[in-house]
Amino acid sequence: MDELLDSFQEAWSGRRRGAFAAVCAPDLHWTDPLATEPVYGPEALADRAARLWDAFPDATVESAGERLARGRLVAAPVLLTGTHREPISSIPATGRRLTVHALLYCELDPPGERLWRVRAFFDAYDAAVQLGVMPERGSIGEKAILMVRGFGLRRQGGGEVERRD
Repeated sequence: MDELLDSFQEAWSGRRRGAFAAVCAPDLHWTDPLATEPVYGPEALADRAARLWDAFPDATVESAGERLARGRLVAAPVLLTGTHREPISSIPATGRRLTVHALLYCELDPPGERLWRVRAFFDAYDAAVQLGVMPERGSIGEKAILMVRGFGLRRQGGGEVERRD
């Protein structure tokens, strides 16, 4: 299991698209907080990784703690680091360094040889703050965004809006 996860991390850090096919089942199912829909198969995951490599040319993924395994289920904490050098989605290059702690919750394929279902969990808001595209937590900017979205506000009887603290 450790060798498989080390190889998966190396696929992300080593920038070799074909490395995903060696560690992921052909019917891989990947989700993460930024994916609008699941990613299916090693080739589609390699496409996703290539977008990361383009935007963060020095990106690395490394182990960030003890991995836990039970049968075919594995939890692996990882650390993604890189410098935002090129645009990604609609975010222009910021030149900022990004450090994101993530947890990969994985299910191995029935023979237990490859990654079959992988869910990546990380704080997307914190990543956006690090890139300078969202205001820091607890700042006036964050409070303004929450108020615009309706958090911290409630309607009074006459249709007025009252702030909740």
